Amino acid sequence: MNTLLNALVAQGIDALRAAGTLPADAATPDFVIERPKTREHGDFATNAAMLLAKAARTNPRALAQALVAALPASEDVARVEIAGPGFINFHLAPGAWQREVAAALRHGHAYGRNSTGAGRTAGVEYVSANPTGPLHVGHGRAAAIGDCIGRVLDANGWAVKREFYYNDAGVQIDNLARSTQARARGLKPGDDGWPADAYNGEYIADVAAAYLAGEAVQVDGLDLAGARDPDDLDAIRRFAVAWLRNEQNHDLAAFGVDFDIYFLESSLYADGKVEQTVRDLTANGHTYEEGGALWLRTTTFGDDKDRVMRKSDGTYTYFVPDVAYHLSKWQRGYERAITELGADHHGSLARVRAGLQALDVGIPKGWPEYVLHQMVTVMRGGEEVKLSKRAGSYLTLRELIEEAGRDATRWFLIARKPDSQLVFDIDLARQQSNDNPVFYVQYAHARVASLLRQADEKGLAHDPANALARLERLDDAGSLALMVELSRWPEVVQAAGQSLEPHLVAQYLRELAYAFHTWYGNTPVLVDEADLRDARLGLSLAVRQVLANGLDLLGVSAPERM
Repeated sequence: MNTLLNALVAQGIDALRAAGTLPADAATPDFVIERPKTREHGDFATNAAMLLAKAARTNPRALAQALVAALPASEDVARVEIAGPGFINFHLAPGAWQREVAAALRHGHAYGRNSTGAGRTAGVEYVSANPTGPLHVGHGRAAAIGDCIGRVLDANGWAVKREFYYNDAGVQIDNLARSTQARARGLKPGDDGWPADAYNGEYIADVAAAYLAGEAVQVDGLDLAGARDPDDLDAIRRFAVAWLRNEQNHDLAAFGVDFDIYFLESSLYADGKVEQTVRDLTANGHTYEEGGALWLRTTTFGDDKDRVMRKSDGTYTYFVPDVAYHLSKWQRGYERAITELGADHHGSLARVRAGLQALDVGIPKGWPEYVLHQMVTVMRGGEEVKLSKRAGSYLTLRELIEEAGRDATRWFLIARKPDSQLVFDIDLARQQSNDNPVFYVQYAHARVASLLRQADEKGLAHDPANALARLERLDDAGSLALMVELSRWPEVVQAAGQSLEPHLVAQYLRELAYAFHTWYGNTPVLVDEADLRDARLGLSLAVRQVLANGLDLLGVSAPERM
């Protein structure tokens, strides 16, 4: 719809130039075509006249009148009105909405998808958990958000690369190795000799047992077996990282999440990229030494204070490999780089961007883009669930999936804006009622499948070609309201991709499901008259298609039966 109305307004502006109402050199402004909050103000509205009034040297309402008069006729526009200081409101004809139904039926899975990002590459990094334990619920929210961002970008035509960054170097890995070694030597938390910074979850005992048993681990092309020697700390380190990476991969597979690239932090050191980044920053004159440490002047690029790059003991602070890593994304052609992180990482954003700017290789100031998510509170029986039998200190993602199911877990973790706090109610997620949003949406999809089964049982044939030919029968208020809601889908896809907010998809699906359930309750579908029946079944099938398309962008199934 937006494309049609944009074209009509642009043609009207051209006509005003030709008539001399606008100067010949007056540029077409970046006017918007948007849906008013209520349909009483029209189906769409534009601010074009208000933006052009100054160039025309007249008031916005007068120019709006001239622009309305200059608009070319269209069978899709029933009437045009002027409102307020100069808004132009469009009321569309039923045929416009009926053609949108036909488009959904014809294009199927492709309906709503666009080519905005065609020919361009976007990298989406998410989860990126340290390989030191099972994934927790916070990682689950990161996985749901990142995976769905990748899906909506793909729906907007981008070539998407999904990336997992493994922090397989540093203090936390040393703690993992020493924890596993202690378990392999028969120690447990609380015993004398148990490391002070050890990981205390029962999963460490599982890692140690697998190592001592000589179990084989295959992960991302690596084939490694436990060396069985509790004194070989390096062997323990390699095995523990591989074992836990494999466990995390199984967790993510159970969640329907996968990646194109697994990037190891250790490779940045092995390939000399960290050292090269430091040399380049130094050569560009953005570093200085003080107190035996090497500093980066991040304040030059908007940070609140300068940051240490290399400590006095010769080790690098964590943001240096982060800069080197993001530089590699730029070098790999990521026009758009999105990093999904927990909100507790907020402090690192400015220094990473500052480091990238200091490299002076043409990276835009706002690159990369960050999406930060807030914490998740899990409730069961009205009480917060905090502890895990396996991890000890936190609820694991796998445990949540086992309790609530994959579909409900994905839906609940994506359904709210990432920067908002989220309460995950396990009891609600398991309910088969209209209070459960994922059930409510999936039931709308299954309801259409049930309609087709009922038609078959009653011997009522459905002719898809006749449905397309008879859509004009859908002219009642209830059908029009449902078609208007359905027509919003392409706009939702585009908005979710531009703003990196896949929760908009979940919100829309609830609204479409509500519109369909309301229409279904008030409108008999399997009527005796074939033409009307085909038209209403056609509308039902279009709704089912859009629901399926939306659920697919959330990684949630679209069941035929409930």
